[in-house]
Amino acid sequence: MSPIICTVDVVLLTLHDASLHLALLKREHAPFAGVLALPGGYIHAEEDSDTRDAALRTLREKTGIGSAYLEQLETFSGPGRDPRGWSLSVAYYALVPSRLIDHESRPEVVLRPVDQLQGLPFDHPRIVEAALQRVRNKSSYSSLPVHLCGETFTLPRLQGVYEAILGEPINKVSFRRKIEELDILEAIEGQLETGKAHRPAQLYRLKKQYRQHLALTDRGLNSAG
Repeated sequence: MSPIICTVDVVLLTLHDASLHLALLKREHAPFAGVLALPGGYIHAEEDSDTRDAALRTLREKTGIGSAYLEQLETFSGPGRDPRGWSLSVAYYALVPSRLIDHESRPEVVLRPVDQLQGLPFDHPRIVEAALQRVRNKSSYSSLPVHLCGETFTLPRLQGVYEAILGEPINKVSFRRKIEELDILEAIEGQLETGKAHRPAQLYRLKKQYRQHLALTDRGLNSAG
């Protein structure tokens, strides 16, 4: 019997042109050579301390991203997901600001809107769908979308990120009340965003303790009231 194929796959999400995009790479080898697929690869038993370590290494080697919000999604396995044989993949999802995807040094990284994905190989469509469902669900009651914003941002910018993920508008007063309840942000003293059509807006950043951890709220962030 052939050995079980053990891999990791990463659903790397970012915000581009105000909509959620997925990062893909063309596969270099068979099966599905030349087809856009999720960043992924074999687990290196001698090098990786666990599957999270393997996922971080995969992101670093294949996309050049050394820092991302990363969370385990679930395990996908079975004899039919890979034509090479019985396989197991521990899937993760990662959120990064678009500025961290360097298209000049990594032109092989391709961004596609999450609602315009076709022809993904293996069971990658199922993995992507599971990741999107997880991200949208957690975004309704947590600080998860902040990890798409970059180091500094305004509250209107943050609200726009939440709305892009959830796919619906959010009442401004309700949103700001619930962000206050989460208590995840700190104002950057003396720093305002200027040069926009609106009046200067205060810049914020994520508090240090939440840069790899989420804050939760009892009430959904996507409610209108």
